Amino acid sequence: MVKILAVNAGSSTLKWKLFEMPAEKELAEGLVDRLGQPKANIKVKYGDHQVYKDDHPVANFGEAVTSVMDNLKNLGLVKELHEIAGVGHRVVAGGEEFTQSTVVTPEVLLQIENLRDYAPLHNPVEAQYIDVFTKAMPWATEVAVFDTAFHQTMSPENYLYSIPYKYYKEYGARKYGAHGTSVRYVSKRAAEFLGRDPKHLKTVVLHLGSGSSITAVQDGKSVDTSMGFTPLAGITMSTRSGDIDFSLVAYLMKKLDVDTDEMLHILNHDSGVLGISELSQDQRDLKEVEFENPQAKLALDIYANRAAKYVAGYASVMDGIDVLAFTGGVGENSDEMRGMIIDRLGFLGAKLDHDVNVASHGVEKDLSAADAKIKTLLIPTNEELMIVRDVFERLPQ
Repeated sequence: MVKILAVNAGSSTLKWKLFEMPAEKELAEGLVDRLGQPKANIKVKYGDHQVYKDDHPVANFGEAVTSVMDNLKNLGLVKELHEIAGVGHRVVAGGEEFTQSTVVTPEVLLQIENLRDYAPLHNPVEAQYIDVFTKAMPWATEVAVFDTAFHQTMSPENYLYSIPYKYYKEYGARKYGAHGTSVRYVSKRAAEFLGRDPKHLKTVVLHLGSGSSITAVQDGKSVDTSMGFTPLAGITMSTRSGDIDFSLVAYLMKKLDVDTDEMLHILNHDSGVLGISELSQDQRDLKEVEFENPQAKLALDIYANRAAKYVAGYASVMDGIDVLAFTGGVGENSDEMRGMIIDRLGFLGAKLDHDVNVASHGVEKDLSAADAKIKTLLIPTNEELMIVRDVFERLPQ
């Protein structure tokens, strides 16, 4: 038995889970939030529903990692840190360089840093955390698990933009997608749930949350996905616009007298259901007022409309669909949004059991009506489990 740490790092937040392998037993999960502020938010869930909380200030990445290691020891999750044989790091952008999870070497770390232009808010931070963990736990195998890797099976027909080909050759201008680790887990788990071989299934995974993406998975491989060069593209999201005509972007930049950075901020942080509703990015808030607030209802309708369009499009890409799998914060917990999307896909043979759908929140379930031609499943994602599996496979024998 060995212990492996799964790490999901952001600029002000460090999330982690500790697993015992190969039993795949989750031992604890933790959060270090509000880095650089007078009070941090430190939380660890472990044991029999035990919770540890602290708010002492955490100034930087190094102190965040130290806090994690101290809590692992102080809470008795490890007797010695050497019990942790590996650390898996979620990395957003792997470009075309990384088609699978990779053991981190100095050369790999440099490559992750050099891919910062593909994920400027994520890759630099993730690279710094990898460096800190490597120095703090030099005996552990550090593995980078890339969000983009699963989508490297897409064909040029699906990943290229219709712009001069030399921009792809010279600058890597193409679709890379995101949420690949989640989609890999959910598509495989959906096949297991149905007792089917993933190589014989045409599955559409709807990862719906703050960031939302839809992916076509055929024969166990990603064939197309809604997010693009960055996670801004695709369907309407909580605060991101999704697909938009660039001529409109140029028009608005002139009208608003803003530069590229300001326009990207608007499209990433002020748009989506928040921008349409002018009320909230949280669909639960909009559901409460949709009958008296037309913009709230419109935002929800647009979200469902865009999602259904992508699903229908992927029926063409794969010549049919066998399974629809909902996951993510919205996909797992909003029976209303699941219903709104499936109602638009009846022509494909998708149909929900209404009572089962309404009663299902965050629990693995078959939501399909008895006479449905397409299986609709709720499959809670588990990116951390995929990360530790990848680390375990790469540990020195």
